[in-house]
Amino acid sequence: MTDLAYSMKGMIKGVIITCLFITYPYLVYKGIERGMAWVAPAIFSGIYLLQSFAISNIRIKIFKAMISIALLLGAYYLQTITAKVLPILIQLMLMYFFGRTLLKGKGPSFIESFVRLEYPVFPPVISIYCRQLTILWTCFFAINAAMCVILAIWGTGFWWTVYNGIFIYLMMGVLFVGEYIYRHFRFPEFSISDPQSTIKTMFVNGRKIWMDVQAR
Repeated sequence: MTDLAYSMKGMIKGVIITCLFITYPYLVYKGIERGMAWVAPAIFSGIYLLQSFAISNIRIKIFKAMISIALLLGAYYLQTITAKVLPILIQLMLMYFFGRTLLKGKGPSFIESFVRLEYPVFPPVISIYCRQLTILWTCFFAINAAMCVILAIWGTGFWWTVYNGIFIYLMMGVLFVGEYIYRHFRFPEFSISDPQSTIKTMFVNGRKIWMDVQAR
């Protein structure tokens, strides 16, 4: 398989899994309504199991297999609780992988890994800025994880779904757009890619960067 075909295959798989994650809160909400809260956790148990088979890194393979088993057991014994736990795990996982690139010897920062794909050479000030952005996203995911816990315990199913299925993505959009606008004022002397090129880079190379971060 050529590098292009491999990238396309990875991108298609990434898009499909991303769509499933985006629709997950809705699936859970409808599942709880119809007494089938086990469906969504069971589906994602299968996804994590398949991912564990496809990964060569033993540590990550075991981690994903354990998540798969936990979701499957939870789907059988604690359906509603397990269904609402997955978004918490996802936010904590994102917080962990963004945050660990800030540690000594684990760099470059997560954001810088993407920037280097478009700009192989840039001044140190950009590296510092990328690190600051990575800190911002790490805090964002930590706050989301806390909110997911609060809504899973004390919130209604409706507000849990609204937050996880709509509000989180709206906030991500605000962060993306706000940062893009701020970037032009912060670095007026640099040539900045248009949003379309940046999004394309993220989709094409996202899986590669993600795997690289996990292997550090």
